[in-house]
Order: sequence, then C-alpha cells, then structure tokens
Amino acid sequence: MSQLEALIFDVDGTLSDTESDGHRVAFNKAFAAAGLDWDWSVELYGELLAITGGKERIRHFLNLHHPEMLQEPGIDERIVDLHKSKTRFYVELLESGAIPLRVGVERLLRQSRDAGLKLAIATTTTPENVTALLKANLGEESISWFEVIAAGDIVPAKKPAPDIYVYALEQMGLGPDRCLALEDSHNGVLSATAAGLPVLITVNGYTQDDDFSGAITVLDQFGESDNPAKVLAGKEIEGEYVTPEALKALHQSAQA
Repeated sequence: MSQLEALIFDVDGTLSDTESDGHRVAFNKAFAAAGLDWDWSVELYGELLAITGGKERIRHFLNLHHPEMLQEPGIDERIVDLHKSKTRFYVELLESGAIPLRVGVERLLRQSRDAGLKLAIATTTTPENVTALLKANLGEESISWFEVIAAGDIVPAKKPAPDIYVYALEQMGLGPDRCLALEDSHNGVLSATAAGLPVLITVNGYTQDDDFSGAITVLDQFGESDNPAKVLAGKEIEGEYVTPEALKALHQSAQA
C-alpha cells in the first residue's frame, strides 16, 4: 500500500474564497474600464462558474447574452485583453488584503511541510493570481513551499479534464497513488479522479450543492481547534480539524 507523499491543492474556493469578492469584482472592474455595461451579479457569476478559466468564462457569457459580439473582428484579442485587465484588478484586490485564506489553510500548509509532505498546486487560474494570493497572505517565501505550481494555460484542456493534475504529477515524478487532491467543486472532483487521484472536498457558498460523488470526504472547511471542521458526506476525519495525520489516514482508507 502506497504512502501519502504529496498534497495537490486547487486554489479558487479551496485555499481562499476568491470567487464572489475577488474574481467577480475584478471582472466587473475590467468591464467598466473597457466601457462595457456588463455587471456580473453574485447569482450570474455562480452560473458562469460552470465554465472553468476566465477567458472561457467571458466567451461563455457572450455566447449566452451577446452572441452577436462573437462575430466581431478581433473578438479573440478583445477577450484576452479583458482577461489581462481583470487579472490586474484581481492582483490589486489581493495586495490590499481583501482576499484572505480560508480557515485552517495556513496551519495545514505549515504542518504538512513540517511533516515532510510535498506541496503542489493544480488550478485553472493564472500563475499571477496564484503567486499574488500566496504573497499577500503568506509572504513571498511561500511560493517556494510548492514544488509545482501548475496553473492557467500550461495545459490545453482545463478542469474537468485531468490534464492539469497529470502535469503536476509528471513534474513531481509521483504516481497518483502517492498523492491527495484537495478541491472544492464538482469539476475539481472530475479532474482529479480522472487523473487517478483520491480527493478531499471543502465546500464554499458557490459549490455547497455540487455533486461530489467520488470524493473520499466532504467538509465545510479545514477547521481549527476553536473552529472545528464538519463532515458533510463521506468518511470521518481523525480529530476535529484537518491535519497531515488525518490526511494520511484518509489516503490509506481510500486505497483500502
């Protein structure tokens, strides 16, 4: 039976509740700066989250609400420019301290490193977004905590395709049986399990009603000693919050 050697984290919704008060706000700022009257409400953005990737999300929105714009000359370049603008606004929000990490994330990352577990990231968001989130909340040195930051367009197919996880595994030189994915969404479960990885879920406001079939366990958060994690479905965890030891036990049970 293989031992757990590495944790591979999703970012948006897993490390931080970035979507509603981060990405959505940044998209709207980019639209306004470009002279567009689009406004992505909390509800609309929740629907658009079915599509992974920012540029893909803009294109999906246009297909639903402004299909004629997809026929305009230069629309591909305009979508790319809008997304670059959105990223700049998002990084500004991060640098202002407006987007903290979720409960238990910093503790779990530090404890996992101390326990000798390797850390990696597999996400559809851009590399700039990932490093800005880490720097803002954990300091610049935290980027070096991760052996691999697999992000953005580094692979052609985004989640729910397994490509981003396959890439992370290849870069670490590890098989999926030695790793555990930590995710927050249905697409995340599909992506990780398609790559052969066992998955732990922590839900958020946008994903709490997702189908998490295939996950080992579903939690409301990673938790802390004074703010315990609640098991919503699947296997119980050892203790009242997620620790490296609890993850190793879950990994073993998944293999059994």
